[in-house]
Amino acid sequence: MALTRVLLTVTTYPLPSRSYDELVCTAGMREDGTWVRIYPVPLSFLMNLKNSGRLPVRKYTWLEVDLERRKDDFRPESHSPVNRDFGAIQVREHIGPERHWAERKKFCLRQVYTDLGQLIAESQEPTNVSLATFKPARILELVIEEEDRDWKPVWKELRNQLDLFAEGAQEEPKQMIPKLPYKFSYRFEDATGRVSTLMIEDWEIGQLYWNCLRDADGNEEVALRKVRAKYEVAFLNEHDIHLFLGTTQKFHAMRAQNPFVIIGVFYPKRLDQLDLFE
Repeated sequence: MALTRVLLTVTTYPLPSRSYDELVCTAGMREDGTWVRIYPVPLSFLMNLKNSGRLPVRKYTWLEVDLERRKDDFRPESHSPVNRDFGAIQVREHIGPERHWAERKKFCLRQVYTDLGQLIAESQEPTNVSLATFKPARILELVIEEEDRDWKPVWKELRNQLDLFAEGAQEEPKQMIPKLPYKFSYRFEDATGRVSTLMIEDWEIGQLYWNCLRDADGNEEVALRKVRAKYEVAFLNEHDIHLFLGTTQKFHAMRAQNPFVIIGVFYPKRLDQLDLFE
């Protein structure tokens, strides 16, 4: 089968899994600008791709992979690698941020929703749209809420079982990826004036929090101020923000009133009048 070229644009924060190690939902654009979700992808695979222990593989990198539609997922964008050991995924060229992300925009902004109600309507039968680029009319604030500070006991037990039955079980158990103690959401207004609050599940904001916490010597209040400074101040004042939205299979199947969460933020610098003449 012909390999599919996918521009990686989304990596969500990892979750423990029954069948794999921690899982990351990845998604991106084909060359024609249509969305594709690649699931499941083990966290360890993303680490190994760069052979550096850094996470994740850089966004806006082209991957080539042999994909098949998932039979257990009604969402049309959902696929899995045919080769489930992920050894056949090929990492190709990276698209940089030059010229205000011009090359990235060619793929990521081909179809942009501005009316959240329209997108939710298209998430229903028969289209079942589950991935989209969305342009809010106005982002009102970054909402930060405290969460449980540890994974649920059942998820921790799953991780322990994976270590117990893995090859080389005599080795030290692997440490679980730390759970974020805060939930981050954007409250925004769409083109119709509708105000919504959606959780941000992107890897990037989670990693930003941990980096800020490290730089703040463990002071959570300082770390949260730094996260807010980027996502609520710098982003909103200096960048042209689009949101990558995706549904969770559970709530989409339940036909929730709004099945979408924010799975990525697209943030090129704003163009001013002088930039137009460069």
